[in-house]
Amino acid sequence: MSSSKEKKGQVEVKADRTLDAIGLYCPEPIFRTKEEIEKLEVGQVLEILADDPAAEEDITRWAKRTGNQLLKLEKSGRILRFLVKKLK
Repeated sequence: MSSSKEKKGQVEVKADRTLDAIGLYCPEPIFRTKEEIEKLEVGQVLEILADDPAAEEDITRWAKRTGNQLLKLEKSGRILRFLVKKLK
């Protein structure tokens, strides 16, 4: 089960599992995301770290298409950080 903590008035979501896809390029980050989300229980959160510019659109579309929820997308330099909640 996901745990959260208060952070400056926002709820910070804690990932249950992290996928490090840094250095991997399309279509590898999306394949690995699919494999990792299947290992989670409904309601758990997967954190994905990627530096492939295509990952932003790919993972956002994948989450919507598969019925999972993109909770957060953060950019820090070239690194993208996604938090995806498994909904089914």
